[in-house]
Amino acid sequence: MEFQQRVDTGGPRRRSGLRTVLRAVLIVSLAGCVAVGGMWAWRWWRPAEGPPSPPGPGALARTAVTGGAPAALSDLTVLITEQETRVQERPRDAQAWALLGAAYVEQGRRLADTASYPAAERALRTSLETRPRGNVPALQGLAALANARRDFPAARTWAEQAQRQDARRWTTYPMLIDAYTGLGDHKAVKKALDRLLELRGTPAVRARAAAVYRDLGWREDAAAVLSDAAAAAEQPAERAAWLERAGQLAWERGDREAALRHFTEALRTDPDQRAAQAGQARALAALGRTSEALSAYRAALAAQPSPEWALELGELYESLGLGPAAKAQYDLVRAQVRDAAAAGVDGELLLGRYEADHGDPYEAVTRLRGEWARQPSTAAADALAWALHRTGEDEEAHKLTVRATEAREGGGVRSALYAYHRGMIERALERTGAARRHLEEALRINPYFSPLYAPAARAALRGLGEPSLGELPEGVE
Repeated sequence: MEFQQRVDTGGPRRRSGLRTVLRAVLIVSLAGCVAVGGMWAWRWWRPAEGPPSPPGPGALARTAVTGGAPAALSDLTVLITEQETRVQERPRDAQAWALLGAAYVEQGRRLADTASYPAAERALRTSLETRPRGNVPALQGLAALANARRDFPAARTWAEQAQRQDARRWTTYPMLIDAYTGLGDHKAVKKALDRLLELRGTPAVRARAAAVYRDLGWREDAAAVLSDAAAAAEQPAERAAWLERAGQLAWERGDREAALRHFTEALRTDPDQRAAQAGQARALAALGRTSEALSAYRAALAAQPSPEWALELGELYESLGLGPAAKAQYDLVRAQVRDAAAAGVDGELLLGRYEADHGDPYEAVTRLRGEWARQPSTAAADALAWALHRTGEDEEAHKLTVRATEAREGGGVRSALYAYHRGMIERALERTGAARRHLEEALRINPYFSPLYAPAARAALRGLGEPSLGELPEGVE
């Protein structure tokens, strides 16, 4: 009875407790189901993720600079700002210093702003001091800087050092090609290009190959490769750069309309492509659209004060009989070369060319002898030959002009200006047949190669008269 009472008394309590436990378990189970179900529902119904965000301006410029391709000026500005901040925060970051230096070099090149070069050198040397061993990006940056300054012996030294440290890094080889070209070492150029093409096939590499083909006189190959490079370029600044070079090739073969189309498309693709604007000016002048040509030259020079374009504009003014305007441009050439020299840029070749035609030919010979001794390129051979002709030293001039124009001597480039110089030197030496052939060649390559000297070539040809039956080719007895 006592036992029964205990059982009856505890039963309801136990059943109530069981119900409480069961209720709790049920609630927890339902909550778990709701949570799991909600999670699956979210995974099922949530919107699909979109494509990854495109890279920002700084990242685009970084890719271009480290990949040997032209970068947009606005992107370069962002990259430089980012890297300046980074090196302030991490002054021992050798990679950041090297990238900053390379960006400065590219900015100076795009803007003809030689004031960027000392800053580039400081950044690159800081990178090398921070990490003296295995710092290929800093060595490449110093090679690119030396090429931009036209210091080709230094460029060769830095680039070959980078090559020794990492022979498979393809971005070193374009710098080697530029350096060897500036030094007139054509065999080394060909070897470096072959190695580059083995390692990489980007649009930038194709454009580099096109430049070599052009120097060898293979203009059709150069044009085809440049067309491929422009079609494959991923960024507008890069595509515009290759279109500008295609325009240069068209201009050099005297195709004014095709050149103008390429230059116009390049400028439409990248309004900061001022080399294309100067090319437009060249083509417009050849088409007789003089007012448009003058406006294009002025706009290009206002944004990118290139002494070479200033010289071209001066010669256009001179051809139009505008002496004071021409003199102002020639004075500007001198000032710009002087300012560039303060930033370490070698302007002796351009200044020698200017002096030979518009200044003191004897000073031109002095300058260009030094240039030829230090950097014996095809361009230096032609410029020194012309300066020697202007001072009456035609026998020595002839040896150099042959070197500049004969493929067997390394002068394979088909240049109307070089052919004109050779023809005029041969005329002075009374080698009438050779003079006539080379003056005709100059006008056949590009009848509009210069607003001053294309008319002079025609006048010289008229003065030489028709060939006689007794004339033999040069070297034939």
